[in-house]
Amino acid sequence: MVQRLGVVMNGVTGRMGYRQHLLRSVLAIREQGGVELPDGSRVQLEPLLVGRSAEKLRDIARRHDLEHYTTDLDAALADDDYPLYFDAQLTAVREASLHKAMAAGRHVYTEKPTAETLEGAVELARAAARAGVKNGVVHDKLFLPGLVKLKRLVDSGFFGEILSVRGEFGYWVFEGDWQSAQRPSWNYRAEDGGGIVADMFCHWNYVLEQTIAPVEAVTAKAVTHVPVRHDEKGEAYKATADDAAYAIFELEGGIIAQLNSSWAVRVDRDELVEFQVDGTLGSAVAGLFGCRVQPRAATPKAVWNPDLPEQHRYRDDWLEVPDNAVLENGFKVQWEQFVRHVVADTPNPYDFLSGARGVRLAEAGLASSAQGRRVELPEISL
Repeated sequence: MVQRLGVVMNGVTGRMGYRQHLLRSVLAIREQGGVELPDGSRVQLEPLLVGRSAEKLRDIARRHDLEHYTTDLDAALADDDYPLYFDAQLTAVREASLHKAMAAGRHVYTEKPTAETLEGAVELARAAARAGVKNGVVHDKLFLPGLVKLKRLVDSGFFGEILSVRGEFGYWVFEGDWQSAQRPSWNYRAEDGGGIVADMFCHWNYVLEQTIAPVEAVTAKAVTHVPVRHDEKGEAYKATADDAAYAIFELEGGIIAQLNSSWAVRVDRDELVEFQVDGTLGSAVAGLFGCRVQPRAATPKAVWNPDLPEQHRYRDDWLEVPDNAVLENGFKVQWEQFVRHVVADTPNPYDFLSGARGVRLAEAGLASSAQGRRVELPEISL
């Protein structure tokens, strides 16, 4: 048996909304015949595309043989054939649309951050509880093959006592003058909800929380390394949002995590993001796809000698962790997870309260940077 689930998709004309959520998730799910439920039945998704540009929506609909699209969000939310609402808009306008969707009795699934402030994010969680609607927040990094392997190592006890985490994320985003930028210009305007802290600290919160341990305090420095950029029309504008952040996160159990996030760094690592986890019994380095380990018994005895050139090839001492499974696109996997939650009431720990914890870390990181001090994360209660 195949049942239909209508989903309003708001923001599909943007890069993430189109590529990851429509193309690689919802359309991929439709092509495979829907989402399989625990009882063996299936749910097929029927998208209703929403955006500000009728021309762009029409182009996407024609390209993918989709019938339904509109620029009228209110009309879309009033249509009972579409009980699920998804939001991939700019952060600055997301919160109001999520409230509107919940007021219409729609289940809600959204990109992060859920809101621009912790107060706003917590109120969204409260509103979802009052409305009795299912709610979820994107958590795609957990499904990266490299992090899946890292979580497997943690669960197996490979590390012994985990001591520390070191992470590097980022790449050079061109300024937009002599080469086009790889990211939209709003990312570098604070007034539009931009900034790497607001973007990436929400990710780091659930990655650390679900893979290693919850974050308890943060010390951070957020900076704007590139003060002037050029927008999509080639016009110069002042970058008002941070494009790099350097942070120390204190995790439960005394674990220390150091994470650098930057759109102003040139890459000298195997992947655009890498995490090194060190423990008493072994270490691992995980990226987007790969994960390498070095157990205690196979650790070389390094000796510091600045007078002689280093002859030992330390990277040769690491072992590659095998896939041991077929790992699909992370955005698609979490869409399937949330659809099962909506239709079959399967567990979903990545709700609006989880999203609020991500916003809490971003807000605390910005406060730490502005005030030049360590900031403990406040308790969240509904």
